[in-house]
Amino acid sequence: MNKKTLIFTLLLCLGIIQLAYTPPEEGMFPLSEIHKLDLKKAGLKIDQNEIYNPGAPSLVDALVNVGGCTGSFISNEGLIITNHHCAFSAVQLASTPENDYLTNGFVANKRELEIEAKGLTCRITDSYEDVSDKVLGAVAQITDPASRISVINAAMKNIAADAEKSDPSIKAEVSEMFIGKSYVLFKYKTITDVRLVYVPSRNIGEFGGETDNWVWPRHTGDFSFMRAYVSPDGKPAKYAKENVPYKPKKFLKVNPKGTNEEDFVFILGYPGRTFRHRPAAYIEYQQNYLLPYTSELYDFQNTTMENVGKKDKATELKLATRIKRNANVMKNYRGKLKGLKGIDLVNQKKQEDAAMATFINNDVDLKAQYGNLMSDIDNTYRIINGDANRDLWLNQIYNSTNLLVIARNINSFKNALDLQPADQKQSFFDNNVASVKNVLKNSYSSYDIDVDKKILKKMMNDAAVFRPNERVNAVDKITSKGSDNESLISSFVADVFELTKLKDENYVMNNLLKSPKILASYNDGLLVLEGGISKQLADLKPEKDRRDGLVNKLMGDYVTVKEKFLKKDFIPDANSTLRLTYGYVRGYSPADASYMHPYTTIKGILEKGATGNPEYVYPPVIKTLWGAKDFGDFAKDDLKDVPVAFLYNTDTTGGNSGSPIMDANGELIGVNFDRNYEATINDYAWNESYSRSIGVDIRYVLWVAEKVDKADFLLTEIGIKK
Repeated sequence: MNKKTLIFTLLLCLGIIQLAYTPPEEGMFPLSEIHKLDLKKAGLKIDQNEIYNPGAPSLVDALVNVGGCTGSFISNEGLIITNHHCAFSAVQLASTPENDYLTNGFVANKRELEIEAKGLTCRITDSYEDVSDKVLGAVAQITDPASRISVINAAMKNIAADAEKSDPSIKAEVSEMFIGKSYVLFKYKTITDVRLVYVPSRNIGEFGGETDNWVWPRHTGDFSFMRAYVSPDGKPAKYAKENVPYKPKKFLKVNPKGTNEEDFVFILGYPGRTFRHRPAAYIEYQQNYLLPYTSELYDFQNTTMENVGKKDKATELKLATRIKRNANVMKNYRGKLKGLKGIDLVNQKKQEDAAMATFINNDVDLKAQYGNLMSDIDNTYRIINGDANRDLWLNQIYNSTNLLVIARNINSFKNALDLQPADQKQSFFDNNVASVKNVLKNSYSSYDIDVDKKILKKMMNDAAVFRPNERVNAVDKITSKGSDNESLISSFVADVFELTKLKDENYVMNNLLKSPKILASYNDGLLVLEGGISKQLADLKPEKDRRDGLVNKLMGDYVTVKEKFLKKDFIPDANSTLRLTYGYVRGYSPADASYMHPYTTIKGILEKGATGNPEYVYPPVIKTLWGAKDFGDFAKDDLKDVPVAFLYNTDTTGGNSGSPIMDANGELIGVNFDRNYEATINDYAWNESYSRSIGVDIRYVLWVAEKVDKADFLLTEIGIKK
């Protein structure tokens, strides 16, 4: 064998080894676990310390948590890229019938034209520290479940408060990494002045709508650009004209060449919550109660809001964010239900739990400590399931009816005022009324009386038929006056909304909240209804605390035993803290004899547009540009087209929306925004064969910015165009 042949053979072998490498199944790694990974073997080309290095700027310093999503800095002028749907609420609040940015998009080609992204802040992870010993040490001698969870929560708050006293520039939170077992103190910098820079039109940013949501193939340009601002001295500050762009420690370089199939990719982000280390009883609760109840309720709410929104453009805009959030959760939950039943996860978990019970009983020491663990878990969830309908109703009632939220805040303010000594009522009122008004203003921003009436009526009719042990007392007071529940509820809702002055924002802000005396003397049927609901919640709280404390301890023990049973350590479930996940650009087979390719193109947009589905409408200029093959520098050679979206087998969940997708060199090649329908059960179980994440390809982002919306200034700022 000659030298050239030998070198070629060695390179080929190395290539085969790399292609054969697959990431571990539980792949949302906390910062503390990254050093245990061999990312070089997986395909990373930069030094692993360039991802996370506590002693120097690294890629994690380019990450931000923005509005519950993830974003990343891509210039030294505070420019952030995230998803269109992550900016959706801020764009909606900035829109009016005259300036409908939600529909038409928004481009600020000068800094002074950037507009406030109301309701959005940027949170940057500054550092972390394991504080499990401090938290668990506080409950070492406590056996009562309610007391235990109360002390744990207090310890978490106290540790965070002490951290903030030591450094007033940070916001501190203690996050539970493993329920009842491990706790980490995170310190965050929070930027409060965030502005919209560029948001594509809705028929790009939301192309495919609910038809395509959680579905592949996907052609959605789910991206937006914002900018973070600070005071001239570099400190976080509220929105002000004199503020200046934030200078991040690190920003991501954008790679306009994108990726190819089987390329190594990794993601940094703030995934929400997963529940993979839970027993069968927990999964059964999700499958039988929480998921079906919530998805059916949101379906009703959205149908109601969509019908009411047809009356005028202002109402449509006001309700848009609520509808979008509901629709996303509803389809996600239905996908989870389908997935849970499809892989029969409950029975899988039952078999695993039975095997764990045998494992415990066959070990003298484990049996002495955990002999009742599995039966205690089952008995606890039997109690939880016994009044699940009422508890889910109570959890959703305030999310369902804006005027009830307003009533709750008015009642809370009134009650707090009543507790003040007579000579201090005025000063208490003066010190707190502004914050109360701000909270109420937020509720009024998406309030519509017709929506509230219909949804409240539906919720009360649901509660009227609950089992005797699940009664909602405030509803029973109304239905006890006769035998026709629907008629009684209908009359009550009509009368309450007719008489309440809370439906008038102007009256509440300028009259009701004018003085302590006026507020104290006001009452109506809506406040009485809300007061009854609040009282029952307060009455139920001790039992809820007891259950929460019990579950906390049981789940911690469950994970401890499971690690011994499987002889391995687990990656903690996601909990909105910064994580890394990695994998490869890769398609999948959803069914026998079918294969989903990992890239879509502009051609697919045109094909969908020809179906006549109103959710497949796109700007006409896209067809013109495609027909002229005007792809600029952003076509993918083997596709002879601009790639729009792509698939990869990383482990993601909610909260990873907007996460940067990076290549082997740590450069940005896409923005994560969704999963395929089969992967909606990622929260409970992940599998390489069907779990795929979906991102918008950076080449489509840049093509739309340059060719469709003429936002060339962005390409210049991020170094793509001179």
